[in-house]
Amino acid sequence: MRILIANDKFKGSLPAEKAGFHIKSSLETTFPQASFDLCPIADGGEGTAQAMTAALAGEWTRGTTQDAQGRPLEAPFGWVASSATAIMEMSAASGLAIVQDLKLNPFTASTLGTGILIQSAHAKGARRILIGIGGSATNDGGLGVAIALGYTFRKAGHAFTPTLETILEADQVEKPASLPVCELIVACDVDNPLLGPRGATRVYGPQKGVTDFIWFEQRLAHLADLVRRDLGNDPREAPGAGAAGGLGYGLMAFLGGRLVSGFDMVAKQIGLEARVAAADLVITGEGRLDEQSLQGKGPVGVARLARRLGKKIVGVAGSVDDSAALRAQFDLLIPIKPDAMPLDEAMRRTGELIETAVRAHAAPLRALSP
Repeated sequence: MRILIANDKFKGSLPAEKAGFHIKSSLETTFPQASFDLCPIADGGEGTAQAMTAALAGEWTRGTTQDAQGRPLEAPFGWVASSATAIMEMSAASGLAIVQDLKLNPFTASTLGTGILIQSAHAKGARRILIGIGGSATNDGGLGVAIALGYTFRKAGHAFTPTLETILEADQVEKPASLPVCELIVACDVDNPLLGPRGATRVYGPQKGVTDFIWFEQRLAHLADLVRRDLGNDPREAPGAGAAGGLGYGLMAFLGGRLVSGFDMVAKQIGLEARVAAADLVITGEGRLDEQSLQGKGPVGVARLARRLGKKIVGVAGSVDDSAALRAQFDLLIPIKPDAMPLDEAMRRTGELIETAVRAHAAPLRALSP
């Protein structure tokens, strides 16, 4: 019997890889003759780089860069030498969580650090970069990335380095003489355009401190107008252009990035469909399974794939909503948190609770085996 364990992280408690080991340990007594395929997954958000690097047998490396407010830092990214693939998250350099110790200042927040991290991957010889763009602190349309990659902005014929505050002074943008040939795949699970009522500024800006929508819209529109005129490229209306403060737009406009579903990107790169097809039983899970999990979250993606391929599917989670729509995706759901246990205690004991709960469901698990 072959069991695939394809779980996401238990947020705030365990990364996907460690949670998977606890699931495996708890199943070994129920299925002593089984072989296990541990395949940590993610859906493009936090933990994507870690899960994919582990699944692809890559290694962690670090790049010297800066955060959204220009402070130096060392940011990790995955590296798979066999395919010259870099796996990164923009939040490792330009993320909101990194600057929580500062007062939010979207006027000066920049994606320059993400651009520097992309340059680090280019310097290693990357032929492909996979990047998740959730959790940003920025609303600069990828202007910082463009500067890091060598795009030249001019005013009255003279080169200068614009910021969001000075971008309206720019009257020309030029592509660098050469950019490394590198496929860029961007994990993005929103379909917002760059501008307008559903755009980056109005929908996602407030959580980053944006209050003056018109100020930011003017600057992003000016940047997009320059790109359209001088580079012949205008993805401002493309679904996902408004993701991460317009970084979705910037990665398409300046690097030819291709935006895809976060789960679909992960699934394709780790060969998930073939691994599900080879399994007799599939186990997935994350910290919480609820109605929101139906909107592109990794475990439900695994469940739908298992259903399509005729495989039994089990969900393990810290807590599980009593939702008919959610139950319909799984053959068995296993919540691990006892009702009376405080959440902070449960989060400290997640590994232990996984093993206890899964072992307690030995009988229904055996009933699912072929």
